[in-house]
Amino acid sequence: MIDTSEFRRVLGHFPSGVTIVTTHDAQGDPCGLTVNAFTSVSLDPTLVLICVERAADSHGCIEGSGVFAVNVLEEAKGEGLSRRFATWGLSDKFRGVAYREEQTGAPILEAALAWVDCRVVQAVPAGDHTIFIGEVLEADAHEGRPLVYYRGGYGRFDP
Repeated sequence: MIDTSEFRRVLGHFPSGVTIVTTHDAQGDPCGLTVNAFTSVSLDPTLVLICVERAADSHGCIEGSGVFAVNVLEEAKGEGLSRRFATWGLSDKFRGVAYREEQTGAPILEAALAWVDCRVVQAVPAGDHTIFIGEVLEADAHEGRPLVYYRGGYGRFDP
């Protein structure tokens, strides 16, 4: 089997978008983390998936609430949010961050370029992560440039 540091180095050559996955805990307080393992799964029904490390603080929030929102970050505002939500600990991530709730109650970040609001329909254990498959109940987007992650750094995409 390949060494984990070599695996990370090689896969770092695949550029990805940057998202913040949000939800809420049992008390209704917001939870969230930075995620780049996000993709569409199906058009009928409308499904997406996220991969979340089981040790992550927000993993239990998603598991317990059964809902999540994926907030796609914009180049202009996203790097600071991405770094903030990539840290451990739940208490300060949302301080000063504007958000609203849509159908599921998961926070939708006002700074998001695009967002999908989802209900978990399946959770699949996969190594040290869980693959959460969500049915998209609502979604929206506006014009802008996405934040991109490549080889351990942030960049931009010019169409």
